[in-house]
Amino acid sequence: MSRLGPCLRPRPLLTGPWAVPRGLRRVSVAAGLRRGPAGSGTASAAGMEELLSRSVPPLPPYETKEKAPPPAERLSAEFVRYYRALEAGPPRAELLTRLACDFGVDHGRVAEFSAKVLQAREQQRELGALLQAEDRLRYYLNPRYRGLFQHLGRLEGGLRFLVELRGDLVEGLATKAVDGPHVKVQIKFDKKRMFLMSVLSVKHNHHVTEVATALWGNFRRVLRWFPLTAGKRRKRYRKALELGIDVNMSRFTVTYDELLSAGISEAVHPVRNWVDMKRRVGSYRRCYFFSHCAIPGEPLIVLHVALTSDISSSIQAIVKEVPPLETEDTDKITTAIFYSISLTQQGLQGVELGTYLIKRVVKELQKELPQIKAFSTLSPIPGFTKWLVGLLSSQTKEPERNELFTESEWQEISEITGDSTTETLKKLLNNNEWVRSEKLVKVLHSPFMRLCAWYLYGEKHRGYALNPVANFHLQNGSVMWRINWMADTSPRGISASCGMMVNYRYFLEDTASNSAAYLGTKQIKASEQVLSLVSQFQQNSKL
Repeated sequence: MSRLGPCLRPRPLLTGPWAVPRGLRRVSVAAGLRRGPAGSGTASAAGMEELLSRSVPPLPPYETKEKAPPPAERLSAEFVRYYRALEAGPPRAELLTRLACDFGVDHGRVAEFSAKVLQAREQQRELGALLQAEDRLRYYLNPRYRGLFQHLGRLEGGLRFLVELRGDLVEGLATKAVDGPHVKVQIKFDKKRMFLMSVLSVKHNHHVTEVATALWGNFRRVLRWFPLTAGKRRKRYRKALELGIDVNMSRFTVTYDELLSAGISEAVHPVRNWVDMKRRVGSYRRCYFFSHCAIPGEPLIVLHVALTSDISSSIQAIVKEVPPLETEDTDKITTAIFYSISLTQQGLQGVELGTYLIKRVVKELQKELPQIKAFSTLSPIPGFTKWLVGLLSSQTKEPERNELFTESEWQEISEITGDSTTETLKKLLNNNEWVRSEKLVKVLHSPFMRLCAWYLYGEKHRGYALNPVANFHLQNGSVMWRINWMADTSPRGISASCGMMVNYRYFLEDTASNSAAYLGTKQIKASEQVLSLVSQFQQNSKL
């Protein structure tokens, strides 16, 4: 869901005097940068150290923190040019690692003022002295690179650059190109403060540090900086995209590529062509996204909605079938199905835009169509097939053990596959060939449904749902409502989740209490169907 959709084109991160011309992307633009093999941009350690020393502002003494001189735009712009000229991969990873390790928190100062706080408590000094000591400690816990992020956020196009920089951090951690506790702390800091500081600095350009930190606890206030653009009825679609589309959509004045480049697509169920796009935004469909004034023309997150008469159990009915009527019959609309939510920028992973987009969309739909009573998702189950194949692999080591299927089920499976071990079944799952056998699809229906229920409900990571999509919706306060067999028969759906999908239903009056229960006591709210399948798993499996 957070993957960059195929529709989005990379664009220059900065405009104005700080932009690096295309022809100069891989040539030296700062001291210490040299041409590597095949023209790639690499940097000497001394040059990189010199650049960081100039670009990262020192932390002012506590007594003069309010009188610190304004940032030098030239130095921040120099950092952008230097970074953009570096080749993606190890060179950028090295710079980010140096930034995290050498320009973080001054541990000497932290130790010094920690001791003073303890001393003030032990000596039972007056409250004012203790609070001042705590404030000094809090101040010196700020890493130096925080100032750099603030300054970058004030540049024209700086927010876009910060999003890309954090995307490089996310990718570097995933590929182990950058690693270590310093970098992990940096990216957590980025998630909660860097992004919000840069967002607010677009509007205020001063005194944003404490405001951004305080607003993170109540992120709704920040949403006013994210104007919601809603693709509602087709006659309003022109306004949503800011592109010229005929009101009746009988003729089109933009190309398919231009429409997709505006970001109105999705990564969960990719749009294949222009006809497919018409289905996604036509009658009984809506498209919503958050955009930001600092990144004009590029949605940050996109949500696709289907308006139906019941809770959908198949994605094919939504993304492939053309609605029979050209004009919506609002009397038939009682349910809103959120079938795809896609984050378009990797650097925004962890920033809770999806949660607030769904909440805003619910309010928009309630205004437009007050007769809607049911709000539900039709969500993919990424990782289920991989998890299941892993279980089958563990059984391969002990062929006589059968922990996943009943004896009668395994006997039928063995007769169909011609193999009394799990090897053939594993191969059929890996190459999607099992769906070609009607008999095998029928016999796997019951065991796969209960295994999927356990994967969603019972498999945990630190006490929360292991599946990331489940964790996202449960945090939002939804109910794990229904698991659907053969709900996504596309090759992608079969590969990821054996064709199954799940509905997470939002009961608006209960979302706050459900969310609090899940986050506080890790309790998952589930329907009778899901709990019944979990019970069947516990009775018939021995994991």
